[in-house]
Amino acid sequence: MRQETHRLSFRTHGKGLLPVTRPVLEWVHQTGISTGLLTLWCPHTSCSLTVQENADPSVREDIVHYFEHLVPEEKGLYRHTDEGPDDMPAHLRTMLTQSGLSIPVLEGAPSLGVWQGIYLFEHRRMPHHREIVLHLLGE
Repeated sequence: MRQETHRLSFRTHGKGLLPVTRPVLEWVHQTGISTGLLTLWCPHTSCSLTVQENADPSVREDIVHYFEHLVPEEKGLYRHTDEGPDDMPAHLRTMLTQSGLSIPVLEGAPSLGVWQGIYLFEHRRMPHHREIVLHLLGE
């Protein structure tokens, strides 16, 4: 049994789902581990991780639009506004989604479905520097 760890860094463009599948796949391949469990961890409180459709970009747009309605940036609705009106809604959106993912690795690659991709879900309006920590345990 082996384990490998790695950090991926990204610059987001503000709110939206940033595809991160390719660099994750490349790193898993480079480890040489063919069977195991991949854990992805997002060490931030205003963005999250998700597995979602990778074919039609309108799916990602609809998800962002849905979260705008689910957790609005409404003035006076939140007490925590130190970093702007999108700060507390970003924390809530992160809480409603996931900070971590676990994906089985089979035949040297994460076992994603044909229409699945891995995304960093940025919940803040402004671009941010984000990291994802990867941990792969297997053989």
